[in-house]
This record gives sequence, structure tokens and C-alpha cells, in this order.
Amino acid sequence: MEITVLESKKDSLEFVLKGERHTFTNLLREALLQDPKVEFAAYTLNHPLDKDAKFIVKTDGKTAVKALSDALKLIDSNLEEFEEAVKKSFK
Repeated sequence: MEITVLESKKDSLEFVLKGERHTFTNLLREALLQDPKVEFAAYTLNHPLDKDAKFIVKTDGKTAVKALSDALKLIDSNLEEFEEAVKKSFK
């Protein structure tokens, strides 16, 4: 996965996730929106066949980079929890 940062400010980020469409970007958006300090998180694909998603994050009371980092930790934690459930269920 390649990330191109378009704009990085204290309370906002704009970046492109190259080679990503809806799967990971939607997961990331949902994790970001669970944070009460995130005011806005969305992504767009310019064309139905586009493989690069442009992401926008806006925060209040937390830096946008910290919010992104926290969302990634939440995703990681959820995946570990799911992995344990799978292991337990399919012994």
C-alpha cells in the first residue's frame, strides 16, 4: 500500500491510498468515526474504475495524525480479537 500525503495540518489530513478502493478505506473511515474527536472522515473515488482513494480527515481537540494512528490501533485490536474468536471456534 502506498500513501501520498496531499495536505497535512494539525486538525486535518488529505491523502491518497494508492491501489485501494472500498474495502480498507471503509474500514478505516468507520474506525476514525468512532473517535469523538474526529469531526469528519470520508474518502472518494473519482471514477468507478479508479484504484486510488482520496481520504479526508478533520478533527477537533486531537491532531489528525494522532486520530489516524488511534484508528489504526483500533483496527489492529479488532483484528486480533477476531483472530482469537476464529481460533477458538475452529479448533
